[in-house]
Amino acid sequence: MFVFRLALLSVAIAASIASAAFAQSAPIEIQWWHAMTAVNGERVNKIAADFNASQSAYKVVPVYKGSYPETMSAGIAAFRGGNAPHIIQIFEVGTATMMAAKGAIKPVYQLMAEANEKFDPSAYLPTVTGYYSTSDGKMLSLPFNSSSAISYYNKDAFAKAGLDPEKPPQTWPEWFADAKKIRAAGYPCGFTAGWITWTQIEQFNAWHNMPIGTNANGMGGVDTQFVFNTPFEVKHIAALAEAQKDKTFDYGGRYADAEGKFLSGDCGMLQSSSSFYGNVAKNAKFRFATFALPYYPEVKGAPQNSIIGGASLWVMSGKKPEEYKGVAKFFTFLSQTELQVAFHKATGYLPITKAAYQALKDEGYYQKNPDIEVTLKELTNKEPTENSRGLRFGNLVQIRDAWAEDLEAAFAGNETAQAAVDNAVKRGNAILRQFESAAK
Repeated sequence: MFVFRLALLSVAIAASIASAAFAQSAPIEIQWWHAMTAVNGERVNKIAADFNASQSAYKVVPVYKGSYPETMSAGIAAFRGGNAPHIIQIFEVGTATMMAAKGAIKPVYQLMAEANEKFDPSAYLPTVTGYYSTSDGKMLSLPFNSSSAISYYNKDAFAKAGLDPEKPPQTWPEWFADAKKIRAAGYPCGFTAGWITWTQIEQFNAWHNMPIGTNANGMGGVDTQFVFNTPFEVKHIAALAEAQKDKTFDYGGRYADAEGKFLSGDCGMLQSSSSFYGNVAKNAKFRFATFALPYYPEVKGAPQNSIIGGASLWVMSGKKPEEYKGVAKFFTFLSQTELQVAFHKATGYLPITKAAYQALKDEGYYQKNPDIEVTLKELTNKEPTENSRGLRFGNLVQIRDAWAEDLEAAFAGNETAQAAVDNAVKRGNAILRQFESAAK
């Protein structure tokens, strides 16, 4: 009996040692919530897999949580429920909201310092870092998939419409005229636009050096208000509403749904994110190219410069020190020149570091692939002004939906363009006051 008990004790000790050894060797899991789909989603999975293969201490688990707004909503709900992820991808319009949620986030500059990871904000493109940093230059989130709005066109549609496939329109009058010819050539629509409020209000105003709101478009503080209900903006929305009648323009939804109208070949032109490039390059069954956003030639100084879109990675609070160390190492991994170069080529998102951009130029990549550099040229077209440096409005996710409702009413003929733009400004300002009150 003694021998039997001794044997059982030996087995138990061995099992305990094995269990402890397994616990020590199991990698620390890091949850990464994101909103990337198609080619971009595949790239996210590859980045995580490559990081996991590069070391054994940590395991990044990417989890798709839906669209950008859905991902942000899921993150807020998870934080309130005490089960937030370590990393969450938040699109640029959520920046002000995340900055105000000081107890919910762990600033990136602090994360990297505590983990003793080399981190130099000046290594990143200034047009990107300024958007995600405090006024004194402290980065709160890590730029990940930065983009801007660009134009796409179907060269085959141009040829069929009797247009020169090598000469896309530069101005809005030319754009509308070309779209009418494409429509007359038998295409279901001349052009469409993704992310309607981003492309037709935010980017539109920045590209023409017109203010969206006061206080440097909110970059100077939360006490701001929208002021884009000008005759210029009204004229543009009225032109879109008129073009909607004969499908010269065809509204495709509030988010990225309109991109499908271009990819299917239904619409000859599109304004949307540069991040759509990888999907078009992989799946388009027609010749295509990209070009800069159109402008109204009567606006003095236009075009100005576009503003960044896309998203950054925010670190949530309340995690263990060893988990934060893994997050910091992952962020260092993300900033590698080789990874940024590959990510840029595959997706159309910007290379976020100066070193990656220089490496691409040194290899002559943009000479062979001029479509890819359109975004960078737009962002750096001119020195940014208070109207084109970016925007930082609280609750902008909800504000965009309010704006979209009024634009939809104008496109459907249920509101005049003047009423739609006035209502958009009025409703947006009411939501800003709610955010300002909550932020105090």
